[in-house]
Amino acid sequence: MAGTIDQVIVSASADGIVAVDEQGIVRLCNPAAAQLFDRPARKLVGTPFGFPIVAGAATEIDLMLPSGGRRVVEMRVTATTLEDEPLYVAALRDVTRRDHVERELAAALERQNVAVSIAAHELHNPLATISILVDVLRNRLVALAEEQKAEIIDRIADRTARLQGLVRKLLTAATIDATGPSARLERVTVLEVILERLGELDKRAQDVHLSCSATLVALVDRKEFSAMLENLLDNAFAYGRPPIEVSARAQNGWVRIRVSDHGPGVPQAFVPRLFERFTREPGVGQETEGTGLGLWIVRRLAQGNGGETWYETSKDGGACFWLRLRRAP
Repeated sequence: MAGTIDQVIVSASADGIVAVDEQGIVRLCNPAAAQLFDRPARKLVGTPFGFPIVAGAATEIDLMLPSGGRRVVEMRVTATTLEDEPLYVAALRDVTRRDHVERELAAALERQNVAVSIAAHELHNPLATISILVDVLRNRLVALAEEQKAEIIDRIADRTARLQGLVRKLLTAATIDATGPSARLERVTVLEVILERLGELDKRAQDVHLSCSATLVALVDRKEFSAMLENLLDNAFAYGRPPIEVSARAQNGWVRIRVSDHGPGVPQAFVPRLFERFTREPGVGQETEGTGLGLWIVRRLAQGNGGETWYETSKDGGACFWLRLRRAP
């Protein structure tokens, strides 16, 4: 009677139960174990278990399934005897989801650490410059000529604008991480947003050549569209050389926007990683400002608006980025 009850308990257990002899051969397994291995119980019994058996130990094992999938399983082993023969009973529990969550948390923590490190570095330089310039104004205000004062104020404004841009990038990245892109699609006149972004460039705007119809309208979140353009332009100025060419046109129900420069372009080996987070081209010096977030933000926002972005080598050898968004009917 006791044996029958034990068999019922083993069969009904939600955990996988596998009994293995001293030679490592499976002698018994319950339905839950067969489901974990994705194989019928009759094909498991009599075959090598394939994992080290250590009584009293709790370990995690990777099950490679016949379908090509993978499960992470927590295994706890107890030593016992059956008819005076040593036997090891392994209790198996699927912890794949827990393992996935732990990996995601570890990755999120790593991203946070990298973001803090990059932010600290990128914030330091403009803040240091602003601090020095303010000290100059404070200590030499009377002695400075009006032109010198104006130049210092312009430099402070430039550094402040760069800080604001960095903060926008970090906040956008944090929002995407927390909630994903939250596009509110509306009819947006493409030229208006491009001109707004060029207006934020101040003197650098004279290095931009623009070609866009005043009647071109996209179906896109206006704020996110502006952020995409800002990051594409920042990237062109940071890594390319002027003139920067911006063009937009309609094609088969889409709005195609092209941002290109006359710099060295992107090494072919680096192109597959171009839109990854916190990725910067190898060999770029510390004097080149950048968080490695800009192009990642562009791709995520483009996808959230039903569009896409990609890179091509320009005919002139520079970098060429495309942004495709839905055209408003």
